[in-house]
Amino acid sequence: MSRLDGETKRKMREMNAGELLEAIDSQDETLSIGLPFEERVRLVVDDAYSTFTHSKVAGLIRRAGLRYPNADLRRIDLLDERSLNRPLQQNVVFQGFTGSGKSYLGCAIAKGACEHRIRAHYVRMPDLEEAWVAAQDTPGGARKFLRKYAAFTLLVINDWLLDRPTESMRGMLLELMERRYGETSTVFCTQYSQKDWHQRLGSGVHADAIMDRIIHNTVWVETGTYNMREQTALTSA
Repeated sequence: MSRLDGETKRKMREMNAGELLEAIDSQDETLSIGLPFEERVRLVVDDAYSTFTHSKVAGLIRRAGLRYPNADLRRIDLLDERSLNRPLQQNVVFQGFTGSGKSYLGCAIAKGACEHRIRAHYVRMPDLEEAWVAAQDTPGGARKFLRKYAAFTLLVINDWLLDRPTESMRGMLLELMERRYGETSTVFCTQYSQKDWHQRLGSGVHADAIMDRIIHNTVWVETGTYNMREQTALTSA
């Protein structure tokens, strides 16, 4: 495919066809010479699409705010004791002791979603509460906050119920879970088993309603007492 003139390149950039232009410029003439025009176009489009997809995925991963951006489910041994040999779908709860890999698993699922071009986001519950308090101090802030966190196709909430939520926070969680119910997936990473959730959520009607919107159609994964941090430190020493 012959080289493009400057005006044609300008028009392609103006049409946001930068990946296609880059693919055309980088095409090896010695390898493509003799190929039919349709085949040369297909090769250029394939290269451009690969670049576009990689850029799109990288952007999604960056904006997801993952604590472990290199987390990868393919690197995790699917041990029976961790119940990771079951398909993960809808909501997921990772429950276990500190250091048992809950955060890593949550990030790995979020990164996997990004690689499939699904919008995901990671947040610690203390940071979520801080953002909620700040949102209420601005006009329309609460509405924008709920719209933002309800829109993520996959939301990972780490340190779930680490601190007992305030009444305002419980009201927000109820509204957020209501908006996400049946429409999106939420991953909860927590030290607390299901039997402790109701009390930590205040034991009232808000607690009932929040749990009702979480526990149905949810995969519960116990990460156990195995301390991945200690094991990683030992193997890297």
